Amino acid sequence: MKEKTVSILTVDTIPGRNYDFLGCVTSSCCLSKSIIQDVSSNIRNWTVGGELKQYKAMIDQSVILVMDRIADEASRRGADMVIGFRLSTTSVSTGAAEIIGYGTAIRFIPG
Repeated sequence: MKEKTVSILTVDTIPGRNYDFLGCVTSSCCLSKSIIQDVSSNIRNWTVGGELKQYKAMIDQSVILVMDRIADEASRRGADMVIGFRLSTTSVSTGAAEIIGYGTAIRFIPG
């Protein structure tokens, strides 16, 4: 994961600070596993159970990509920070998931 130039927070406001709203920033990422990884995860799910580490790694990678892309978009708009950050996920097909992230880019007003 690269170092972010824009902080991303889940809070909806920054108390005691004045800022301008620059608008919504969004990103999505859709990753999938290979058929072999998908089959091996399903066998584990159907037999012994437990954490599906390959899917966890896929989702973790997707979240990192979405956050990096949102930070880049906010930075291009001149933002200091993204607030109100949220994540959502959908299953687009067997072995694939989409992560959607969104938040509000803000720029602090000096003073």
